[in-house]
Formats: sequence, structure tokens, C-alpha cells
Amino acid sequence: MTKFTDLALDPKVLQAIAEAGYETPTPIQAQAIPHALEGRDVLGIAQTGTGKTASFTLPLITMLAKGRARARMPRSLVLAPTRELAAQVAENFDIYAKHTKLTKALLIGGVSFGEQDKLIDRGVDVLIATPGRLLDHFERGKLLLTGVQVMVVDEADRMLDMGFIPDIERIFQLTPFTRQTLFFSATMAPEIERITNTFLTAPARIEVARQATTSENIEQRLIEVKPSRKDRSFAEKRAVLRALIEAEGEACTNAIIFCNRKMDVDVVAKSLKQHGFNAAPIHGDLDQSQRSRTLDAFRDGSLHLLVASDVAARGLDIPAVSHVFNFDVPSHPEDYVHRIGRTGRAGRKGKAFTLATPSDEKYLANVESLVKQPIPRGENPLPQVRPEAETAEESAPRRTSRSRSTSRNTPRGAPREGAEVVAERAPEQDAARPAERSTDRPHDRAPERAPREDRSRSGRSDRRDPVVVGMGSHVPDFILRSLARSRPASDTEAAPETGAEADGE
Repeated sequence: MTKFTDLALDPKVLQAIAEAGYETPTPIQAQAIPHALEGRDVLGIAQTGTGKTASFTLPLITMLAKGRARARMPRSLVLAPTRELAAQVAENFDIYAKHTKLTKALLIGGVSFGEQDKLIDRGVDVLIATPGRLLDHFERGKLLLTGVQVMVVDEADRMLDMGFIPDIERIFQLTPFTRQTLFFSATMAPEIERITNTFLTAPARIEVARQATTSENIEQRLIEVKPSRKDRSFAEKRAVLRALIEAEGEACTNAIIFCNRKMDVDVVAKSLKQHGFNAAPIHGDLDQSQRSRTLDAFRDGSLHLLVASDVAARGLDIPAVSHVFNFDVPSHPEDYVHRIGRTGRAGRKGKAFTLATPSDEKYLANVESLVKQPIPRGENPLPQVRPEAETAEESAPRRTSRSRSTSRNTPRGAPREGAEVVAERAPEQDAARPAERSTDRPHDRAPERAPREDRSRSGRSDRRDPVVVGMGSHVPDFILRSLARSRPASDTEAAPETGAEADGE
């Protein structure tokens, strides 16, 4: 069996590895480190939790042991998609380079430019950054990439999902052509393969597991949730989630709960806390200081449940996560592999539960197609799930809308039943109303009005004059009636009455 002492690493690095308690490298480490030490480009494909970070950190420290950094010109560059993953790489560097004099700088969002500029001005051996913040420093003229000897791209498929591929291509063009490139990804999408063919030179391809496979140490279960009503789906899923956590009992020492949307992360975390669970949210809209405090609390065990968006699906190196709950089926099937990969790490056993509603059928089919196997179905702990009680705010709008529509269709002083009462009163009102006289000429004849019963049933109010909305096919009476000419008094009795006189009787 291969050991770290067989990999030609720097003695100071081997000392740090031994102090960390490691003796045997993982498969990706055993295969990638020798090629990296030879100066070859490396294309590593391995699922999350297999030790990819150390597979480039250890040879990087060994290769940079000789040499000196210059101001604003880092000797190596490590790109990570998220702040958490970049911080994890920085922690690994601190562990394995503690017996060397190598320096590092961490460029991530949420931290002031001033402190980062001071580190760059002194000169660093290893620059660890997210793509956006790195280009910000470069465009401000605070950074030069012409001295980069080794460039590392970690979690490249996540870069693709987050839209960083154009930034990665630009950064590649800013670095020397003679650089060594170490490229790591859990999956190989066509766009990722195009980049490797463009910017890597005869790379050593290392694939320790089939692409997008899940660990055998993880027990997977799919819980089908059939909501009683579509608008109650979210509340009933929260009830099922709480029942699953309670059913696991003490076996659930800690857990990560993944949601697709940031706003759902906050709602689920708040709901769990209201029901007595020790939970906290983490997503990209939170301040970096708050995200760091939440992660530290989860690592030291003071936080039991971490509700996260996919920003935390990558780069969380917490070996002792016992459970993962997918509150939503991920829209990108690759995210399923990374989410459940947070548990069952370092040879431990883990459990992953996924909640799925009938509307998730398409996403679920994509996930099962990617992993090449159906997810085993589990039993719903709440087959007759009852949603959380509706608050007054949720139920008030429905009552208001009913009352408005009723009052609108009901005449003043009439009971709330509305149309039926109006229909009964209509004939009496029509009988009491004087009949309108018709003129001899066809064009002067007033149009026939719909019976009062029909107007009542159609929802119109019981007013004397009908409500006219636009002209349409109905022309008001006063337009069709001719104006009476002044006539002698002797002719007044014989003359027909005008419409205005008739209405005035």
C-alpha cells in the first residue's frame, strides 16, 4: 500500500502530514501527486470528499519550497468558486506549510480591499482567490499574474454552474503560457472538457471513480410528499422534515439541510427554530462574518442543523456530518452528488434523505439518470401530513376578497345572499316602473332592455339604470331619441311625449 513517504514530498511537508495524523493517501492523492511533482498538467476527476484539496496542496508546497516571492507577483494561483472553499484551501495550506516559510494571501468577497492589498504588496507564494475578487484586484492595478508558475482550478464544474467560465478563460490568458495547470472537478460537462482541451497541455487524466457516482458509505432514501393542496406543499414538506429529524433521534448528531432558493433557506431555518430545533441558515446573501460564525458553530458542535443553499454544497470539509436532508430536489443533477457528499466522508457512514413532490418528477428523473440508479424509496413518517396552522395574515386576504365580492353584488340594505334575493325582488320593481312609450319611427325606437332577472343573475347591481361599460352593442336611450320641436299649444296634447317627459312621470 502506498504511503505519503513514498511520494517524494518535501520532508517538512511529510512532517506536517504526520502531525495531522495521516499516513496513507487517498486514491486521487496517490495518483495526482507524482504527476504534479513531475511538472505535468493534471486533470483530476473525483467525487467530493475524496481528498482533492490535499492532492494539489501538498505538491504545490513542495514545488514552491525553493524560490522567493516578489511584490504583487504571486508565484502560484488557486481558484475556488466560493468563499468557503477558498477558506478551506487556505486552512489546508496553513496545516501542511507550517514548517516552511511560504506565504499566502486569501482574496475573497466580504473583506476590505485594503488588508488584501497589503498582503499582495509584500509578495506571496500562494494566492488563493475567487475569480471575481481576483479580477477586481487586477483591474485596479494591484496585481500582476505574469509570475504565476502553477495554476490550480478547484471544483471546475461548480465554476460552470455559477457562471465563472468567462472569468476563468480570461484569467488563463493573463497567466504565462508556460505555467503548470492542475485542474480538478467532480464531473466533466462538455464546457469543462472544452476548457481543458484549450488550456491544458497533454494532461495526465486521473479518474478514481466513475463520473457523478455517489459514495457507497451513504444510505440514500427518497421520501415522496403528496401535498393535500398545492399551496400547502411548502408547509407540509417542513412538517415531514421535522418528523424525519425526530425519527432519526440520537443517530442524527448533526445535519445539513439543502434548499434550492435562498429565501427558502431563511424560512426553513426560522421554522425549525420555532419548533425547538437548533438551526441556523447560511447562503450567499449573508455577510462573510456571519457565515464564518455559523460554520464555526457547526464545526465545533454548538450548532446542530445547518440550513444551506448550494453555496455550501461544495468546500465544507466537516468529516463528521451524520445526515444530509435535501429539502428540495436540486435543479442541477450534479448538485445532488455534491450535496449528499457532505456526509459519509473519510470512511464514515452517512444518511441522505431527499423530499420530493409530484412537481419534482423531471428533476428527480435527471438525478437518477446521472447516478445511473434509482434512489431507494423510504417511508413517509407523516402519510397523513397536517400542515402548520395558517396565520391570520395568510387567511385574512381570502375572507376579505369574499366579502368584497359579496358587497359589490348585493344591493344596499339587502341580505348577503345576493343574486337570489335580488332576482325575487326584480319583477315587483319592474312592474312599479312606468312603461316607456315607443315612437312610430324605427330609428327612434328605444332598444329592448334585458329582463331584470337576467341582469341580477349575471352579477349586476339592482339599480334603476343599467351600468353601461363602453358603447359596445348597446347605445344609451337618450342618443336614439329625437329632440322634440317646439309646437303650438294646441298641438301639445296630440304630440307624443319626449323621452325626458316620459321618464319624469
